[in-house]
Amino acid sequence: MKGAAEVCPLCEGTGWKNVGNGGERRVTRCDCRLKARAETLLAAARIPKRYEHCELSNFEFEGARLSLAPARMAACRFVEEYPLDTSGLLLVGDIGRGKTHLAVGIAKALIREKGIPCVFYDYRELLKEIQNSYNASVQTTELEVLRPLFETEILVLDELGAVKPTDWVWDTVSLLINNRYNDNRTTIFTTNFEDQPGAKATGSLSPARAAARDETLGDRIGERMRSRLHEMCCVVRLEGAADFRETIRSANYR
Repeated sequence: MKGAAEVCPLCEGTGWKNVGNGGERRVTRCDCRLKARAETLLAAARIPKRYEHCELSNFEFEGARLSLAPARMAACRFVEEYPLDTSGLLLVGDIGRGKTHLAVGIAKALIREKGIPCVFYDYRELLKEIQNSYNASVQTTELEVLRPLFETEILVLDELGAVKPTDWVWDTVSLLINNRYNDNRTTIFTTNFEDQPGAKATGSLSPARAAARDETLGDRIGERMRSRLHEMCCVVRLEGAADFRETIRSANYR
């Protein structure tokens, strides 16, 4: 025979607890309901197993990685000020700087501390899912793939620009970014590409120099969408530290 379900001593099962001092009394959501909601939201956030360990509290920004302290501070400030400030973030830096770690840490903090729905998508996998929706044997549509990205309160889009641009890629990115911009929804982007204009926008470069330069975010998503990102987001650069993943691999062989 099963025993009685455990009842929260704070809210006595109502989901609401009393707060305040003296004659002023009010109620707020009980911690037990916030915890249950956080667990549901975390399960729905699509955070890959590779990044399940990522928290703002375990992001390394000391010693050789001290130059990453401003980025970590910006991430913590974002969580603290949301939703009073709903501007998104564009996390820019070379491979291995910790951009995805910070983005996931922000999402998990918002879910746990404020009950904010967040969804994580890898840019490359998103485009593959959309392309697969065109296959008649796949029981889904492009709109069904995109709807969660349109509707979630906060979207984390990782590795923006990682797919070689085509007209279809540009159209798809434009649709997503413009939809979230028009609905005033918050988006956190990460990218390995420098936040600079594309070659087409840099008319002063010779064709030879334009071909030899490293590709920029403007090259990968187009200048119009890069400009839109600047309207939606604060740019946070992760600079100065070596590739953390390469450092770990090297240490394992010593």
